[in-house]
Amino acid sequence: MRWNPEITTLDVSLRRKSLVGFTVGLALYVVICVALYPSFKDSTDLNDLTSNNPGVAALFGISGSLTSPAGWMNANVYANFFPLVILLVTIGYGASCLAGQEKDGHLELVLSLPFSRRRVVIQKMNALVVQALVVCAFTFLAVFAGHWFDLTLGTLHVATATLGVLLLGVDFGLFALAVGGATGNRGLAIGIASTVAAASYLVSSMAPVVSWLDPAKYASLFYWSVGDNQLADGLSVGGFAVLLGVGVVLAVLATRLFEVHDLAA
Repeated sequence: MRWNPEITTLDVSLRRKSLVGFTVGLALYVVICVALYPSFKDSTDLNDLTSNNPGVAALFGISGSLTSPAGWMNANVYANFFPLVILLVTIGYGASCLAGQEKDGHLELVLSLPFSRRRVVIQKMNALVVQALVVCAFTFLAVFAGHWFDLTLGTLHVATATLGVLLLGVDFGLFALAVGGATGNRGLAIGIASTVAAASYLVSSMAPVVSWLDPAKYASLFYWSVGDNQLADGLSVGGFAVLLGVGVVLAVLATRLFEVHDLAA
């Protein structure tokens, strides 16, 4: 049977305005950060501020020299704002694509078509990945405006660090989709996924300055995606494996939970 991504295409089309808004807004923000770099790259006071306040620096994901190209982009984009935007896109869609449609009464119409539940949920996962990919691709391209502002980063490191953010967003989006598909409650899905994401960020960012948190960082998806200086060193093979593995497990779990979910409950 020929595979037609009808549901994927429809869902992406319905969210195109918000997707364009997030993509353009984030890309412009990145370009502004890049353009501001020459004004701060020689500021020793800026480095002193973060080195003398390790707790504050850790809270914002700042590591290393803030005036280096990697340190500047990590502190202003990759360690915080970029993942936040991706999570807004993926958790928002993941929570609403099944649970939201169920509450609105639209999901029953979709399932009345000759599509299995598995096909429906897989196509919605595809739509989630497409949206995250669009935002990440344009952000990746925006970083290279740095060539005109004395901010140069290795292409491979930027590419793999961006891949880490993409996988992070997809993982939490799938988590929200799994909760929403199992419960039919969009608010619950957003709340649980957002809480776990916030906890993951705090564990990863505060581990360098809170000794008892250090072992827990390995349970944080933020650590594997953006919390281990990926912009300077690139995404590790271990980080890629963890992020991809979690995504596969969540995709299987979400599919199974939706298949057994009682829409009449």
